[in-house]
Amino acid sequence: MRYIGVDIGGMSIKAGITDENGHIFAKKTVVTQARKPSEEIVGDIERLIRGLLEEQGLSLADICGIGLGSPGSVNDAEGVVRYCCNINFADTPVVGILKKNLGFENIRISNDANCAALAETLFGAGNGASNSVTVTLGTGLGTGIVADGRLITGNKSAGAEGGHIQIGIGGAMCGCGKRGHYEAYASASALLRQTETAMKKHPESLLNKVAAEQGFDGKTVFIAAKMGDKVAKRVLDRYIKYIGMGLVSLANLLYPEVFIIGGGISKEGDTLIKPLQEYVARNIYGAEFNPPIRVVAATLGNDAGIIGAAALTMKD
Repeated sequence: MRYIGVDIGGMSIKAGITDENGHIFAKKTVVTQARKPSEEIVGDIERLIRGLLEEQGLSLADICGIGLGSPGSVNDAEGVVRYCCNINFADTPVVGILKKNLGFENIRISNDANCAALAETLFGAGNGASNSVTVTLGTGLGTGIVADGRLITGNKSAGAEGGHIQIGIGGAMCGCGKRGHYEAYASASALLRQTETAMKKHPESLLNKVAAEQGFDGKTVFIAAKMGDKVAKRVLDRYIKYIGMGLVSLANLLYPEVFIIGGGISKEGDTLIKPLQEYVARNIYGAEFNPPIRVVAATLGNDAGIIGAAALTMKD
């Protein structure tokens, strides 16, 4: 069986043909014309799908379903992107337009973080778990929740925004304009702010040397900590605790089989994952009586969006 997954991004739109096991065997990409009228952007998606099929010598009759992942606020059931700050979608009936123009019925859409979570759960680091939470550490902090094999997105798909659970009263400013949110402490952007603050306070720290020699990014604190720098280690230990606090809150509410950690920082491997595993095991409610919760790094990388979008249609 063949499916198409479309990953809509602010810079590019990627489409891929997958099988029922999440294997991608063809991909095609176009530049996102993000400021164009919304119907023209959907038209670009339609042409991308048709072009991908044509390159592979296939037609829509060979496809079982088409799934799309979009940033922003998405109403899954109605197939509408309500709002996206980086792409000119505003109450845009993406699914309805594509169904009409393609003459194809089995088309679904969800938020891109939800798609990535579904992909990692079914075909990636989740190893087929029925219950998982994916936490993506990037500019913001995205979460995707799978319960009993299905995405949990809340009323009108407005939920599953775990990055905005409150972990502090007042506190750091979140990108959404509120204070004390998980994202404000545990995103990759938050780590950069925390590292920069430490560099200014401790100019003697190896953090400054590493940044000067290798550039300043999310790896800086990890490199300096591995070199034995005490300031970097304190920053990293505190940051990992912030991530862990959010995971424990999510665990006590949802109790997944596995937490899947995505984003570039997840590539730090055991330096990040092992202490997170220990923190979760030590702090979840009823840990001594309940099944253990695994903490693992995501494995699908940039393909997760395509695979997860395609998977939206695989149960039909």
